[in-house]
Amino acid sequence: MNIDEFKLSSGSTLIEAFKEASSFLASAGVHEPESNAELLLRHVLKVSRAEYLMALRDPFPAQHAAAWEEAVRRKAAGEPAQYITGEQEFYGLTFKVTPAVLIPRPETELLVEAIAAEGDKLWPGGSPRAADIGTGSSAIAAALKHLRPAWQMAAGDLSPDALALARENAARLGADITFKQGNLLEPFAGEPLDIIVSNPPYIPAEEIETLEPEVRDFEPRLALDGGPDGLAPYRIMMDQLRLLPAPPRLIGFELGMGQAAEVAELLRVAGHWNEIVTIPDLAGIDRHVLGISRN
Repeated sequence: MNIDEFKLSSGSTLIEAFKEASSFLASAGVHEPESNAELLLRHVLKVSRAEYLMALRDPFPAQHAAAWEEAVRRKAAGEPAQYITGEQEFYGLTFKVTPAVLIPRPETELLVEAIAAEGDKLWPGGSPRAADIGTGSSAIAAALKHLRPAWQMAAGDLSPDALALARENAARLGADITFKQGNLLEPFAGEPLDIIVSNPPYIPAEEIETLEPEVRDFEPRLALDGGPDGLAPYRIMMDQLRLLPAPPRLIGFELGMGQAAEVAELLRVAGHWNEIVTIPDLAGIDRHVLGISRN
């Protein structure tokens, strides 16, 4: 189909515009066309869901027609809705997102919760020094700072564009975070860290072309490519621990499906933590690994 063919019918109400867009997106092969159409329509109109539902029978505002048509066409072409709206919610906070960063996923909230809970056990009432490695939009770092304001939070990323966006998000959310540019742990060389948390690239390089077009064609390759087997960043970070004065007492990783056993073994072989814990995601798949030193 020709995505440029989408045009708002003259005299449409909001609900008619929604139905037209849903049908068009479905015919373009878009997953969940109704939810995407509603999200984009609310974004274009700048209304809450309650306001949107109350106005469904109202005429579509003519001044928003061009923006609406463009948004639907972009979605039909496969672009993630979050890049079209420019934002994504994570742990109750709204983050600005662009193609410079990976879109935060709900399963990563489980890693944030696990790090916060274990941090409380290791430093009850304290202010441990924590670093989010490969921060992207700063979702993990800002969410942890929001949950644990007393923690000393830092974050790093190799991409200057990602860091610029991370700083913008942190400033807008009032999160006091120190940002550093560099490859994984390198920018933290010589600095004592109590906690390391990371959602690094973990897709095996040869599998990237098999990903859904929304991910493959729009999200940053730098945030996806984990090397030949997807585990390169984890191995590099294990090696880079020697750059720190001492290993962190708490380390937590997000990882791809089927990688939990191998990442857990990397932590065991490193020998710095006396407890290795795997945590399932919302579907029951092990997607997070923690290393904890309770000594």
